[in-house]
Amino acid sequence: MDVGRRLSLLVGCILVATVACAGDGTGPGDGDNGPTEISFAADIQPIFTNSCALSGCHAGGSPAVGMNLSDGQAYTNIVNVAAVELPSMDRISPGEPDSSYLVHKIQGTLAAVGGVGERMPLSGCCLSQAQIESIRAWVEAGAENN
Repeated sequence: MDVGRRLSLLVGCILVATVACAGDGTGPGDGDNGPTEISFAADIQPIFTNSCALSGCHAGGSPAVGMNLSDGQAYTNIVNVAAVELPSMDRISPGEPDSSYLVHKIQGTLAAVGGVGERMPLSGCCLSQAQIESIRAWVEAGAENN
């Protein structure tokens, strides 16, 4: 394994450990005021903007599978909207991350639910475990447009 790959792996492990150790151990972001609410605008949209809403992917006038994940477009394109590749499953089913096709696409578990295509995002590397957990937690919490 080359030095760059080792360094990337180490940084990823540190990030996951840092996120896992945040708070008092009862949940992500827990503190004196209870759990931190996950915000679509502040926590989830930036993941989509930086990793998915790219030219030739899920942005612009002809986004892949008709799913525009650009700021101001993403929420209405994913929540309670049937997945093109698996119409029996919504892209995001509020409160149900394991019944949300977008979650399976970013986890790489799409084949297990009858989906097709590739793990997302296609360009670069997959999302970090911390990013995936943030999206799962947002969906679990009801996928609010907050």
